[in-house]
Amino acid sequence: MKRAIVLCLGFFVAACSSEVDGPDPTAVKPEPTPVVPLAPLGDVKTTVERTYSLGRPPQKSSAGPNPSLPESIQSYYDQGFGTLVEGKGESYTVKKIGEETPPAAGPNAKRLVRFAHIPDFQINDDESPTRLGNFDAPELTDAALRPQDAYLCRMANASVRTINALHKKDPFNFTLLGGDNADSAQTNEVDWVLGVLSGSDRLECDSGDDDDPVKGANNDGKDPFKADGLVMPWKWVTGNHDVLVQGNLGVGDVKKREVLGVSSSSGTRHYNDGLNGAVSRDDVVADEKRALLDRKALMSRVAADKDGHGIGAAEKESGRATYTFDVEGTSLRFLVIDTAADSGGSDGLLRRSEIDRVIKPALDKAKAENKLVVLASHHAQSSLTKNGGTFGTDAPDPVLPEDWATFLAGYPNVVFSMVGHTHANRVREIKTPGGRGYWEVMTSSIADFPHQFRTVEIFDQDNGWLMLRGTCVDMVVDGDDVANEGRKRGIVDVQSGWTPPGGAGVAEDRNVELWIKKP
Repeated sequence: MKRAIVLCLGFFVAACSSEVDGPDPTAVKPEPTPVVPLAPLGDVKTTVERTYSLGRPPQKSSAGPNPSLPESIQSYYDQGFGTLVEGKGESYTVKKIGEETPPAAGPNAKRLVRFAHIPDFQINDDESPTRLGNFDAPELTDAALRPQDAYLCRMANASVRTINALHKKDPFNFTLLGGDNADSAQTNEVDWVLGVLSGSDRLECDSGDDDDPVKGANNDGKDPFKADGLVMPWKWVTGNHDVLVQGNLGVGDVKKREVLGVSSSSGTRHYNDGLNGAVSRDDVVADEKRALLDRKALMSRVAADKDGHGIGAAEKESGRATYTFDVEGTSLRFLVIDTAADSGGSDGLLRRSEIDRVIKPALDKAKAENKLVVLASHHAQSSLTKNGGTFGTDAPDPVLPEDWATFLAGYPNVVFSMVGHTHANRVREIKTPGGRGYWEVMTSSIADFPHQFRTVEIFDQDNGWLMLRGTCVDMVVDGDDVANEGRKRGIVDVQSGWTPPGGAGVAEDRNVELWIKKP
């Protein structure tokens, strides 16, 4: 995510590790915590039917204690923080590119595709030695800790259950991720992402010791649970947090050693000895499952899961998730673009060499085959940089925002672009010099308030126009006390002033109908 740049203050703190004694073979293993499947969700409403707003407005930044510390969260609850107010639904805002008004739909108007767009789970191992808890501060470094750290797996699972419930009413062709699926390029984090999205009879998002912050089964984020998994195909998109430590630092030898060590140079969560999420540097319980994944290892791991989620031999070889897929029976082709910087930095990086290698050939082929193209990437056009941002390294051939727009002017068949990264709902018309431009649709995150995803439908109106209908959806936590607690903590994070409040965006950027003439 964009505001995570400054979290890399931890880069300047020396990492350390040490040898760890093996497990005691004579120790008696406790009985595994039982898993109780959640009941299916009932009717799920979108924000067209019902909206939620904060029960109390955000207070001034840092006006109160850090809500991410375990001794603070209850005091916020006691003051009435963590509440939402239900309101009426929001109608669609209609926008179009150009001065011309679309005529009435033709007799053969039809929907071409329906999918869910869900960026920024940021499922994290909050006990990892590479965490940066001691740098947590309001706004600029607020993502070093979140009150909902230990609940992100369950919140992602609640989102999956919500998508599945909507699918029963009106089927999705697929779910499109938005990147930053994991938080820090760790093997266990990626495995938890795969477990949530593809299903697992017993998924336990816990590392080191077997922690139980709230004594008992099925009542905290460290307890194992049954993950239903998405009932439709899903497609992988790479974000900076998926390939970089804390979304900012490259996967190098120093970090590879640190992540497997027993101390944290910058502060990590502790749940042993009754600490229940306190932050300290020492006494980290090592875990080999935290091993960092380089790009090729990440691609291989995703490709090995079920249908591979768009990742094939070429992506495993290059380590980059840039690929295409078609919507069967339609003229739509999706081009997924990997915009994460290898060397570091949380912002986007596109290189001319990468465009020449795979992006231009893909767009040339789509143009020749009369395919309408929908782009998908983690970073928006405005987030493209020469180096990925702070802690990155200047590329010899960066493609900056204006360069990217100029390049895409040659492809009038590019009509929409789906992005994430900024944890906010936003819609923009991207102008291409000499071209007619395209729509860029940014969806907010599951990790932070408003904890939403979008349903997206694209229609051929049989009148020379296309229309994208985007609808925001709140994750549903009915019957899931653990996910509900995570959402409640995420609300406190905003109301306390520690996290910026702009994630919901303005009404005109939430439920939208976006029109563009067919090429």
